Amino acid sequence: MDNLIAGYQRFRETTWPERRRLFETLAERGQSPRAAVLACIDSRVDPAMIFDAGPGEILTIRNVANLAPTYAPDGASHGTSAALEFAVCGLEVSELIVLGHGQCGGIRALLDDAPQTLGAFIGPWIRQADRARRRALECAPAERQLEAEYEAIRLSLDNLMTFPWVAERVAAGTLTLHGAHFAVHTGVLAVLGADGRFTPAVA
Repeated sequence: MDNLIAGYQRFRETTWPERRRLFETLAERGQSPRAAVLACIDSRVDPAMIFDAGPGEILTIRNVANLAPTYAPDGASHGTSAALEFAVCGLEVSELIVLGHGQCGGIRALLDDAPQTLGAFIGPWIRQADRARRRALECAPAERQLEAEYEAIRLSLDNLMTFPWVAERVAAGTLTLHGAHFAVHTGVLAVLGADGRFTPAVA
């Protein structure tokens, strides 16, 4: 905790004076981000840093392995679905990005068929991406981790379209879905194209 407090002190001494007016405006007018990012909870992957976004610019939703579940209005607690509903229906974002990343531990556990040993919550959560595991196992061993990470992004995009209020807005042209993958070891951001392939966002 001491390190975090020290970081906060640096924030108050340097960042806060520079951005005080921005924070005051956001407090007075509320937030109106144009984009929402569904990302992994991995501490190495910070969407705001990757996209160089300031306060109020993007809404970030994070969970294990950046997975979007399927639409399931069953009365149970659904944190990711609730956050997506807030972003799409409440804030009316126009862009929704699923951001995966390299060396994802959740995807590694999925490939190792370990979800049943991961506890009461993580195991069932990861198992919903079994399609990604099956497709990755068709690849050469050296390619499986990356391919599973890619396929989990594609799966999440498919699952997002099971939400009626996502599908309606996509059809109306008021919401666009994107897939992206951040390579931790190189800093390269790859985006999913219409051809289903990931290519670097910047040449």
